[in-house]
Amino acid sequence: MTLEEMSFPAPRKGYAPAEDSWLLAQTIQKQTEKIHGKKCLDMGCGNGIQTAALLMNNASHVTCVDVNEDALTQTRKMVENYFPENKKNIHYVSSFLFEKLTNEKFDCIVFNPPYVPSEEIKWVEVDGGKKGREIIDAFLDELRDHLTNKGVCFLLQTSLNSIYLTRKKCTEKGLTCRVVARQKIAFEELIVVNIRRSPNK
Repeated sequence: MTLEEMSFPAPRKGYAPAEDSWLLAQTIQKQTEKIHGKKCLDMGCGNGIQTAALLMNNASHVTCVDVNEDALTQTRKMVENYFPENKKNIHYVSSFLFEKLTNEKFDCIVFNPPYVPSEEIKWVEVDGGKKGREIIDAFLDELRDHLTNKGVCFLLQTSLNSIYLTRKKCTEKGLTCRVVARQKIAFEELIVVNIRRSPNK
């Protein structure tokens, strides 16, 4: 069965896979050597599509994190339906970003954050605050401490969030950043960046 043949119902206060979810999942599917046998983190697991992409690439262990308890339930159901043999290798954590993951490091981290520019974060599943960057920047502030030395992060954002600001933030935090996927939709462009620890810091 392919990822496209699977079902990912929207959790309450969440949504079913859209163009951003699919772009990130398709990018992950091309990263076999970075995922096979590796310890992975699906930050903001939502409907579970990124967890599925990681498991289809034979991740050895996946930690699923979300502030939405229903998202964790939905992801758990997806794993039980499609990957029952992996159940013992999946860990579910209710947390805002890395709050409950003290000292944990991962070989691969994937994150499709709330990135819609908004005056306030009212809808936690989509609102990203000013310039859509509040959640992205909070994530990048802590990312380096949770990547193994050769670990990699795949972060999705939109052109409305400014790729320049992402690169600038990464440099400040001892990280390197490069674009690995793009997709134009309506009045913006979806972008997936590959982030690693800087070898110089």
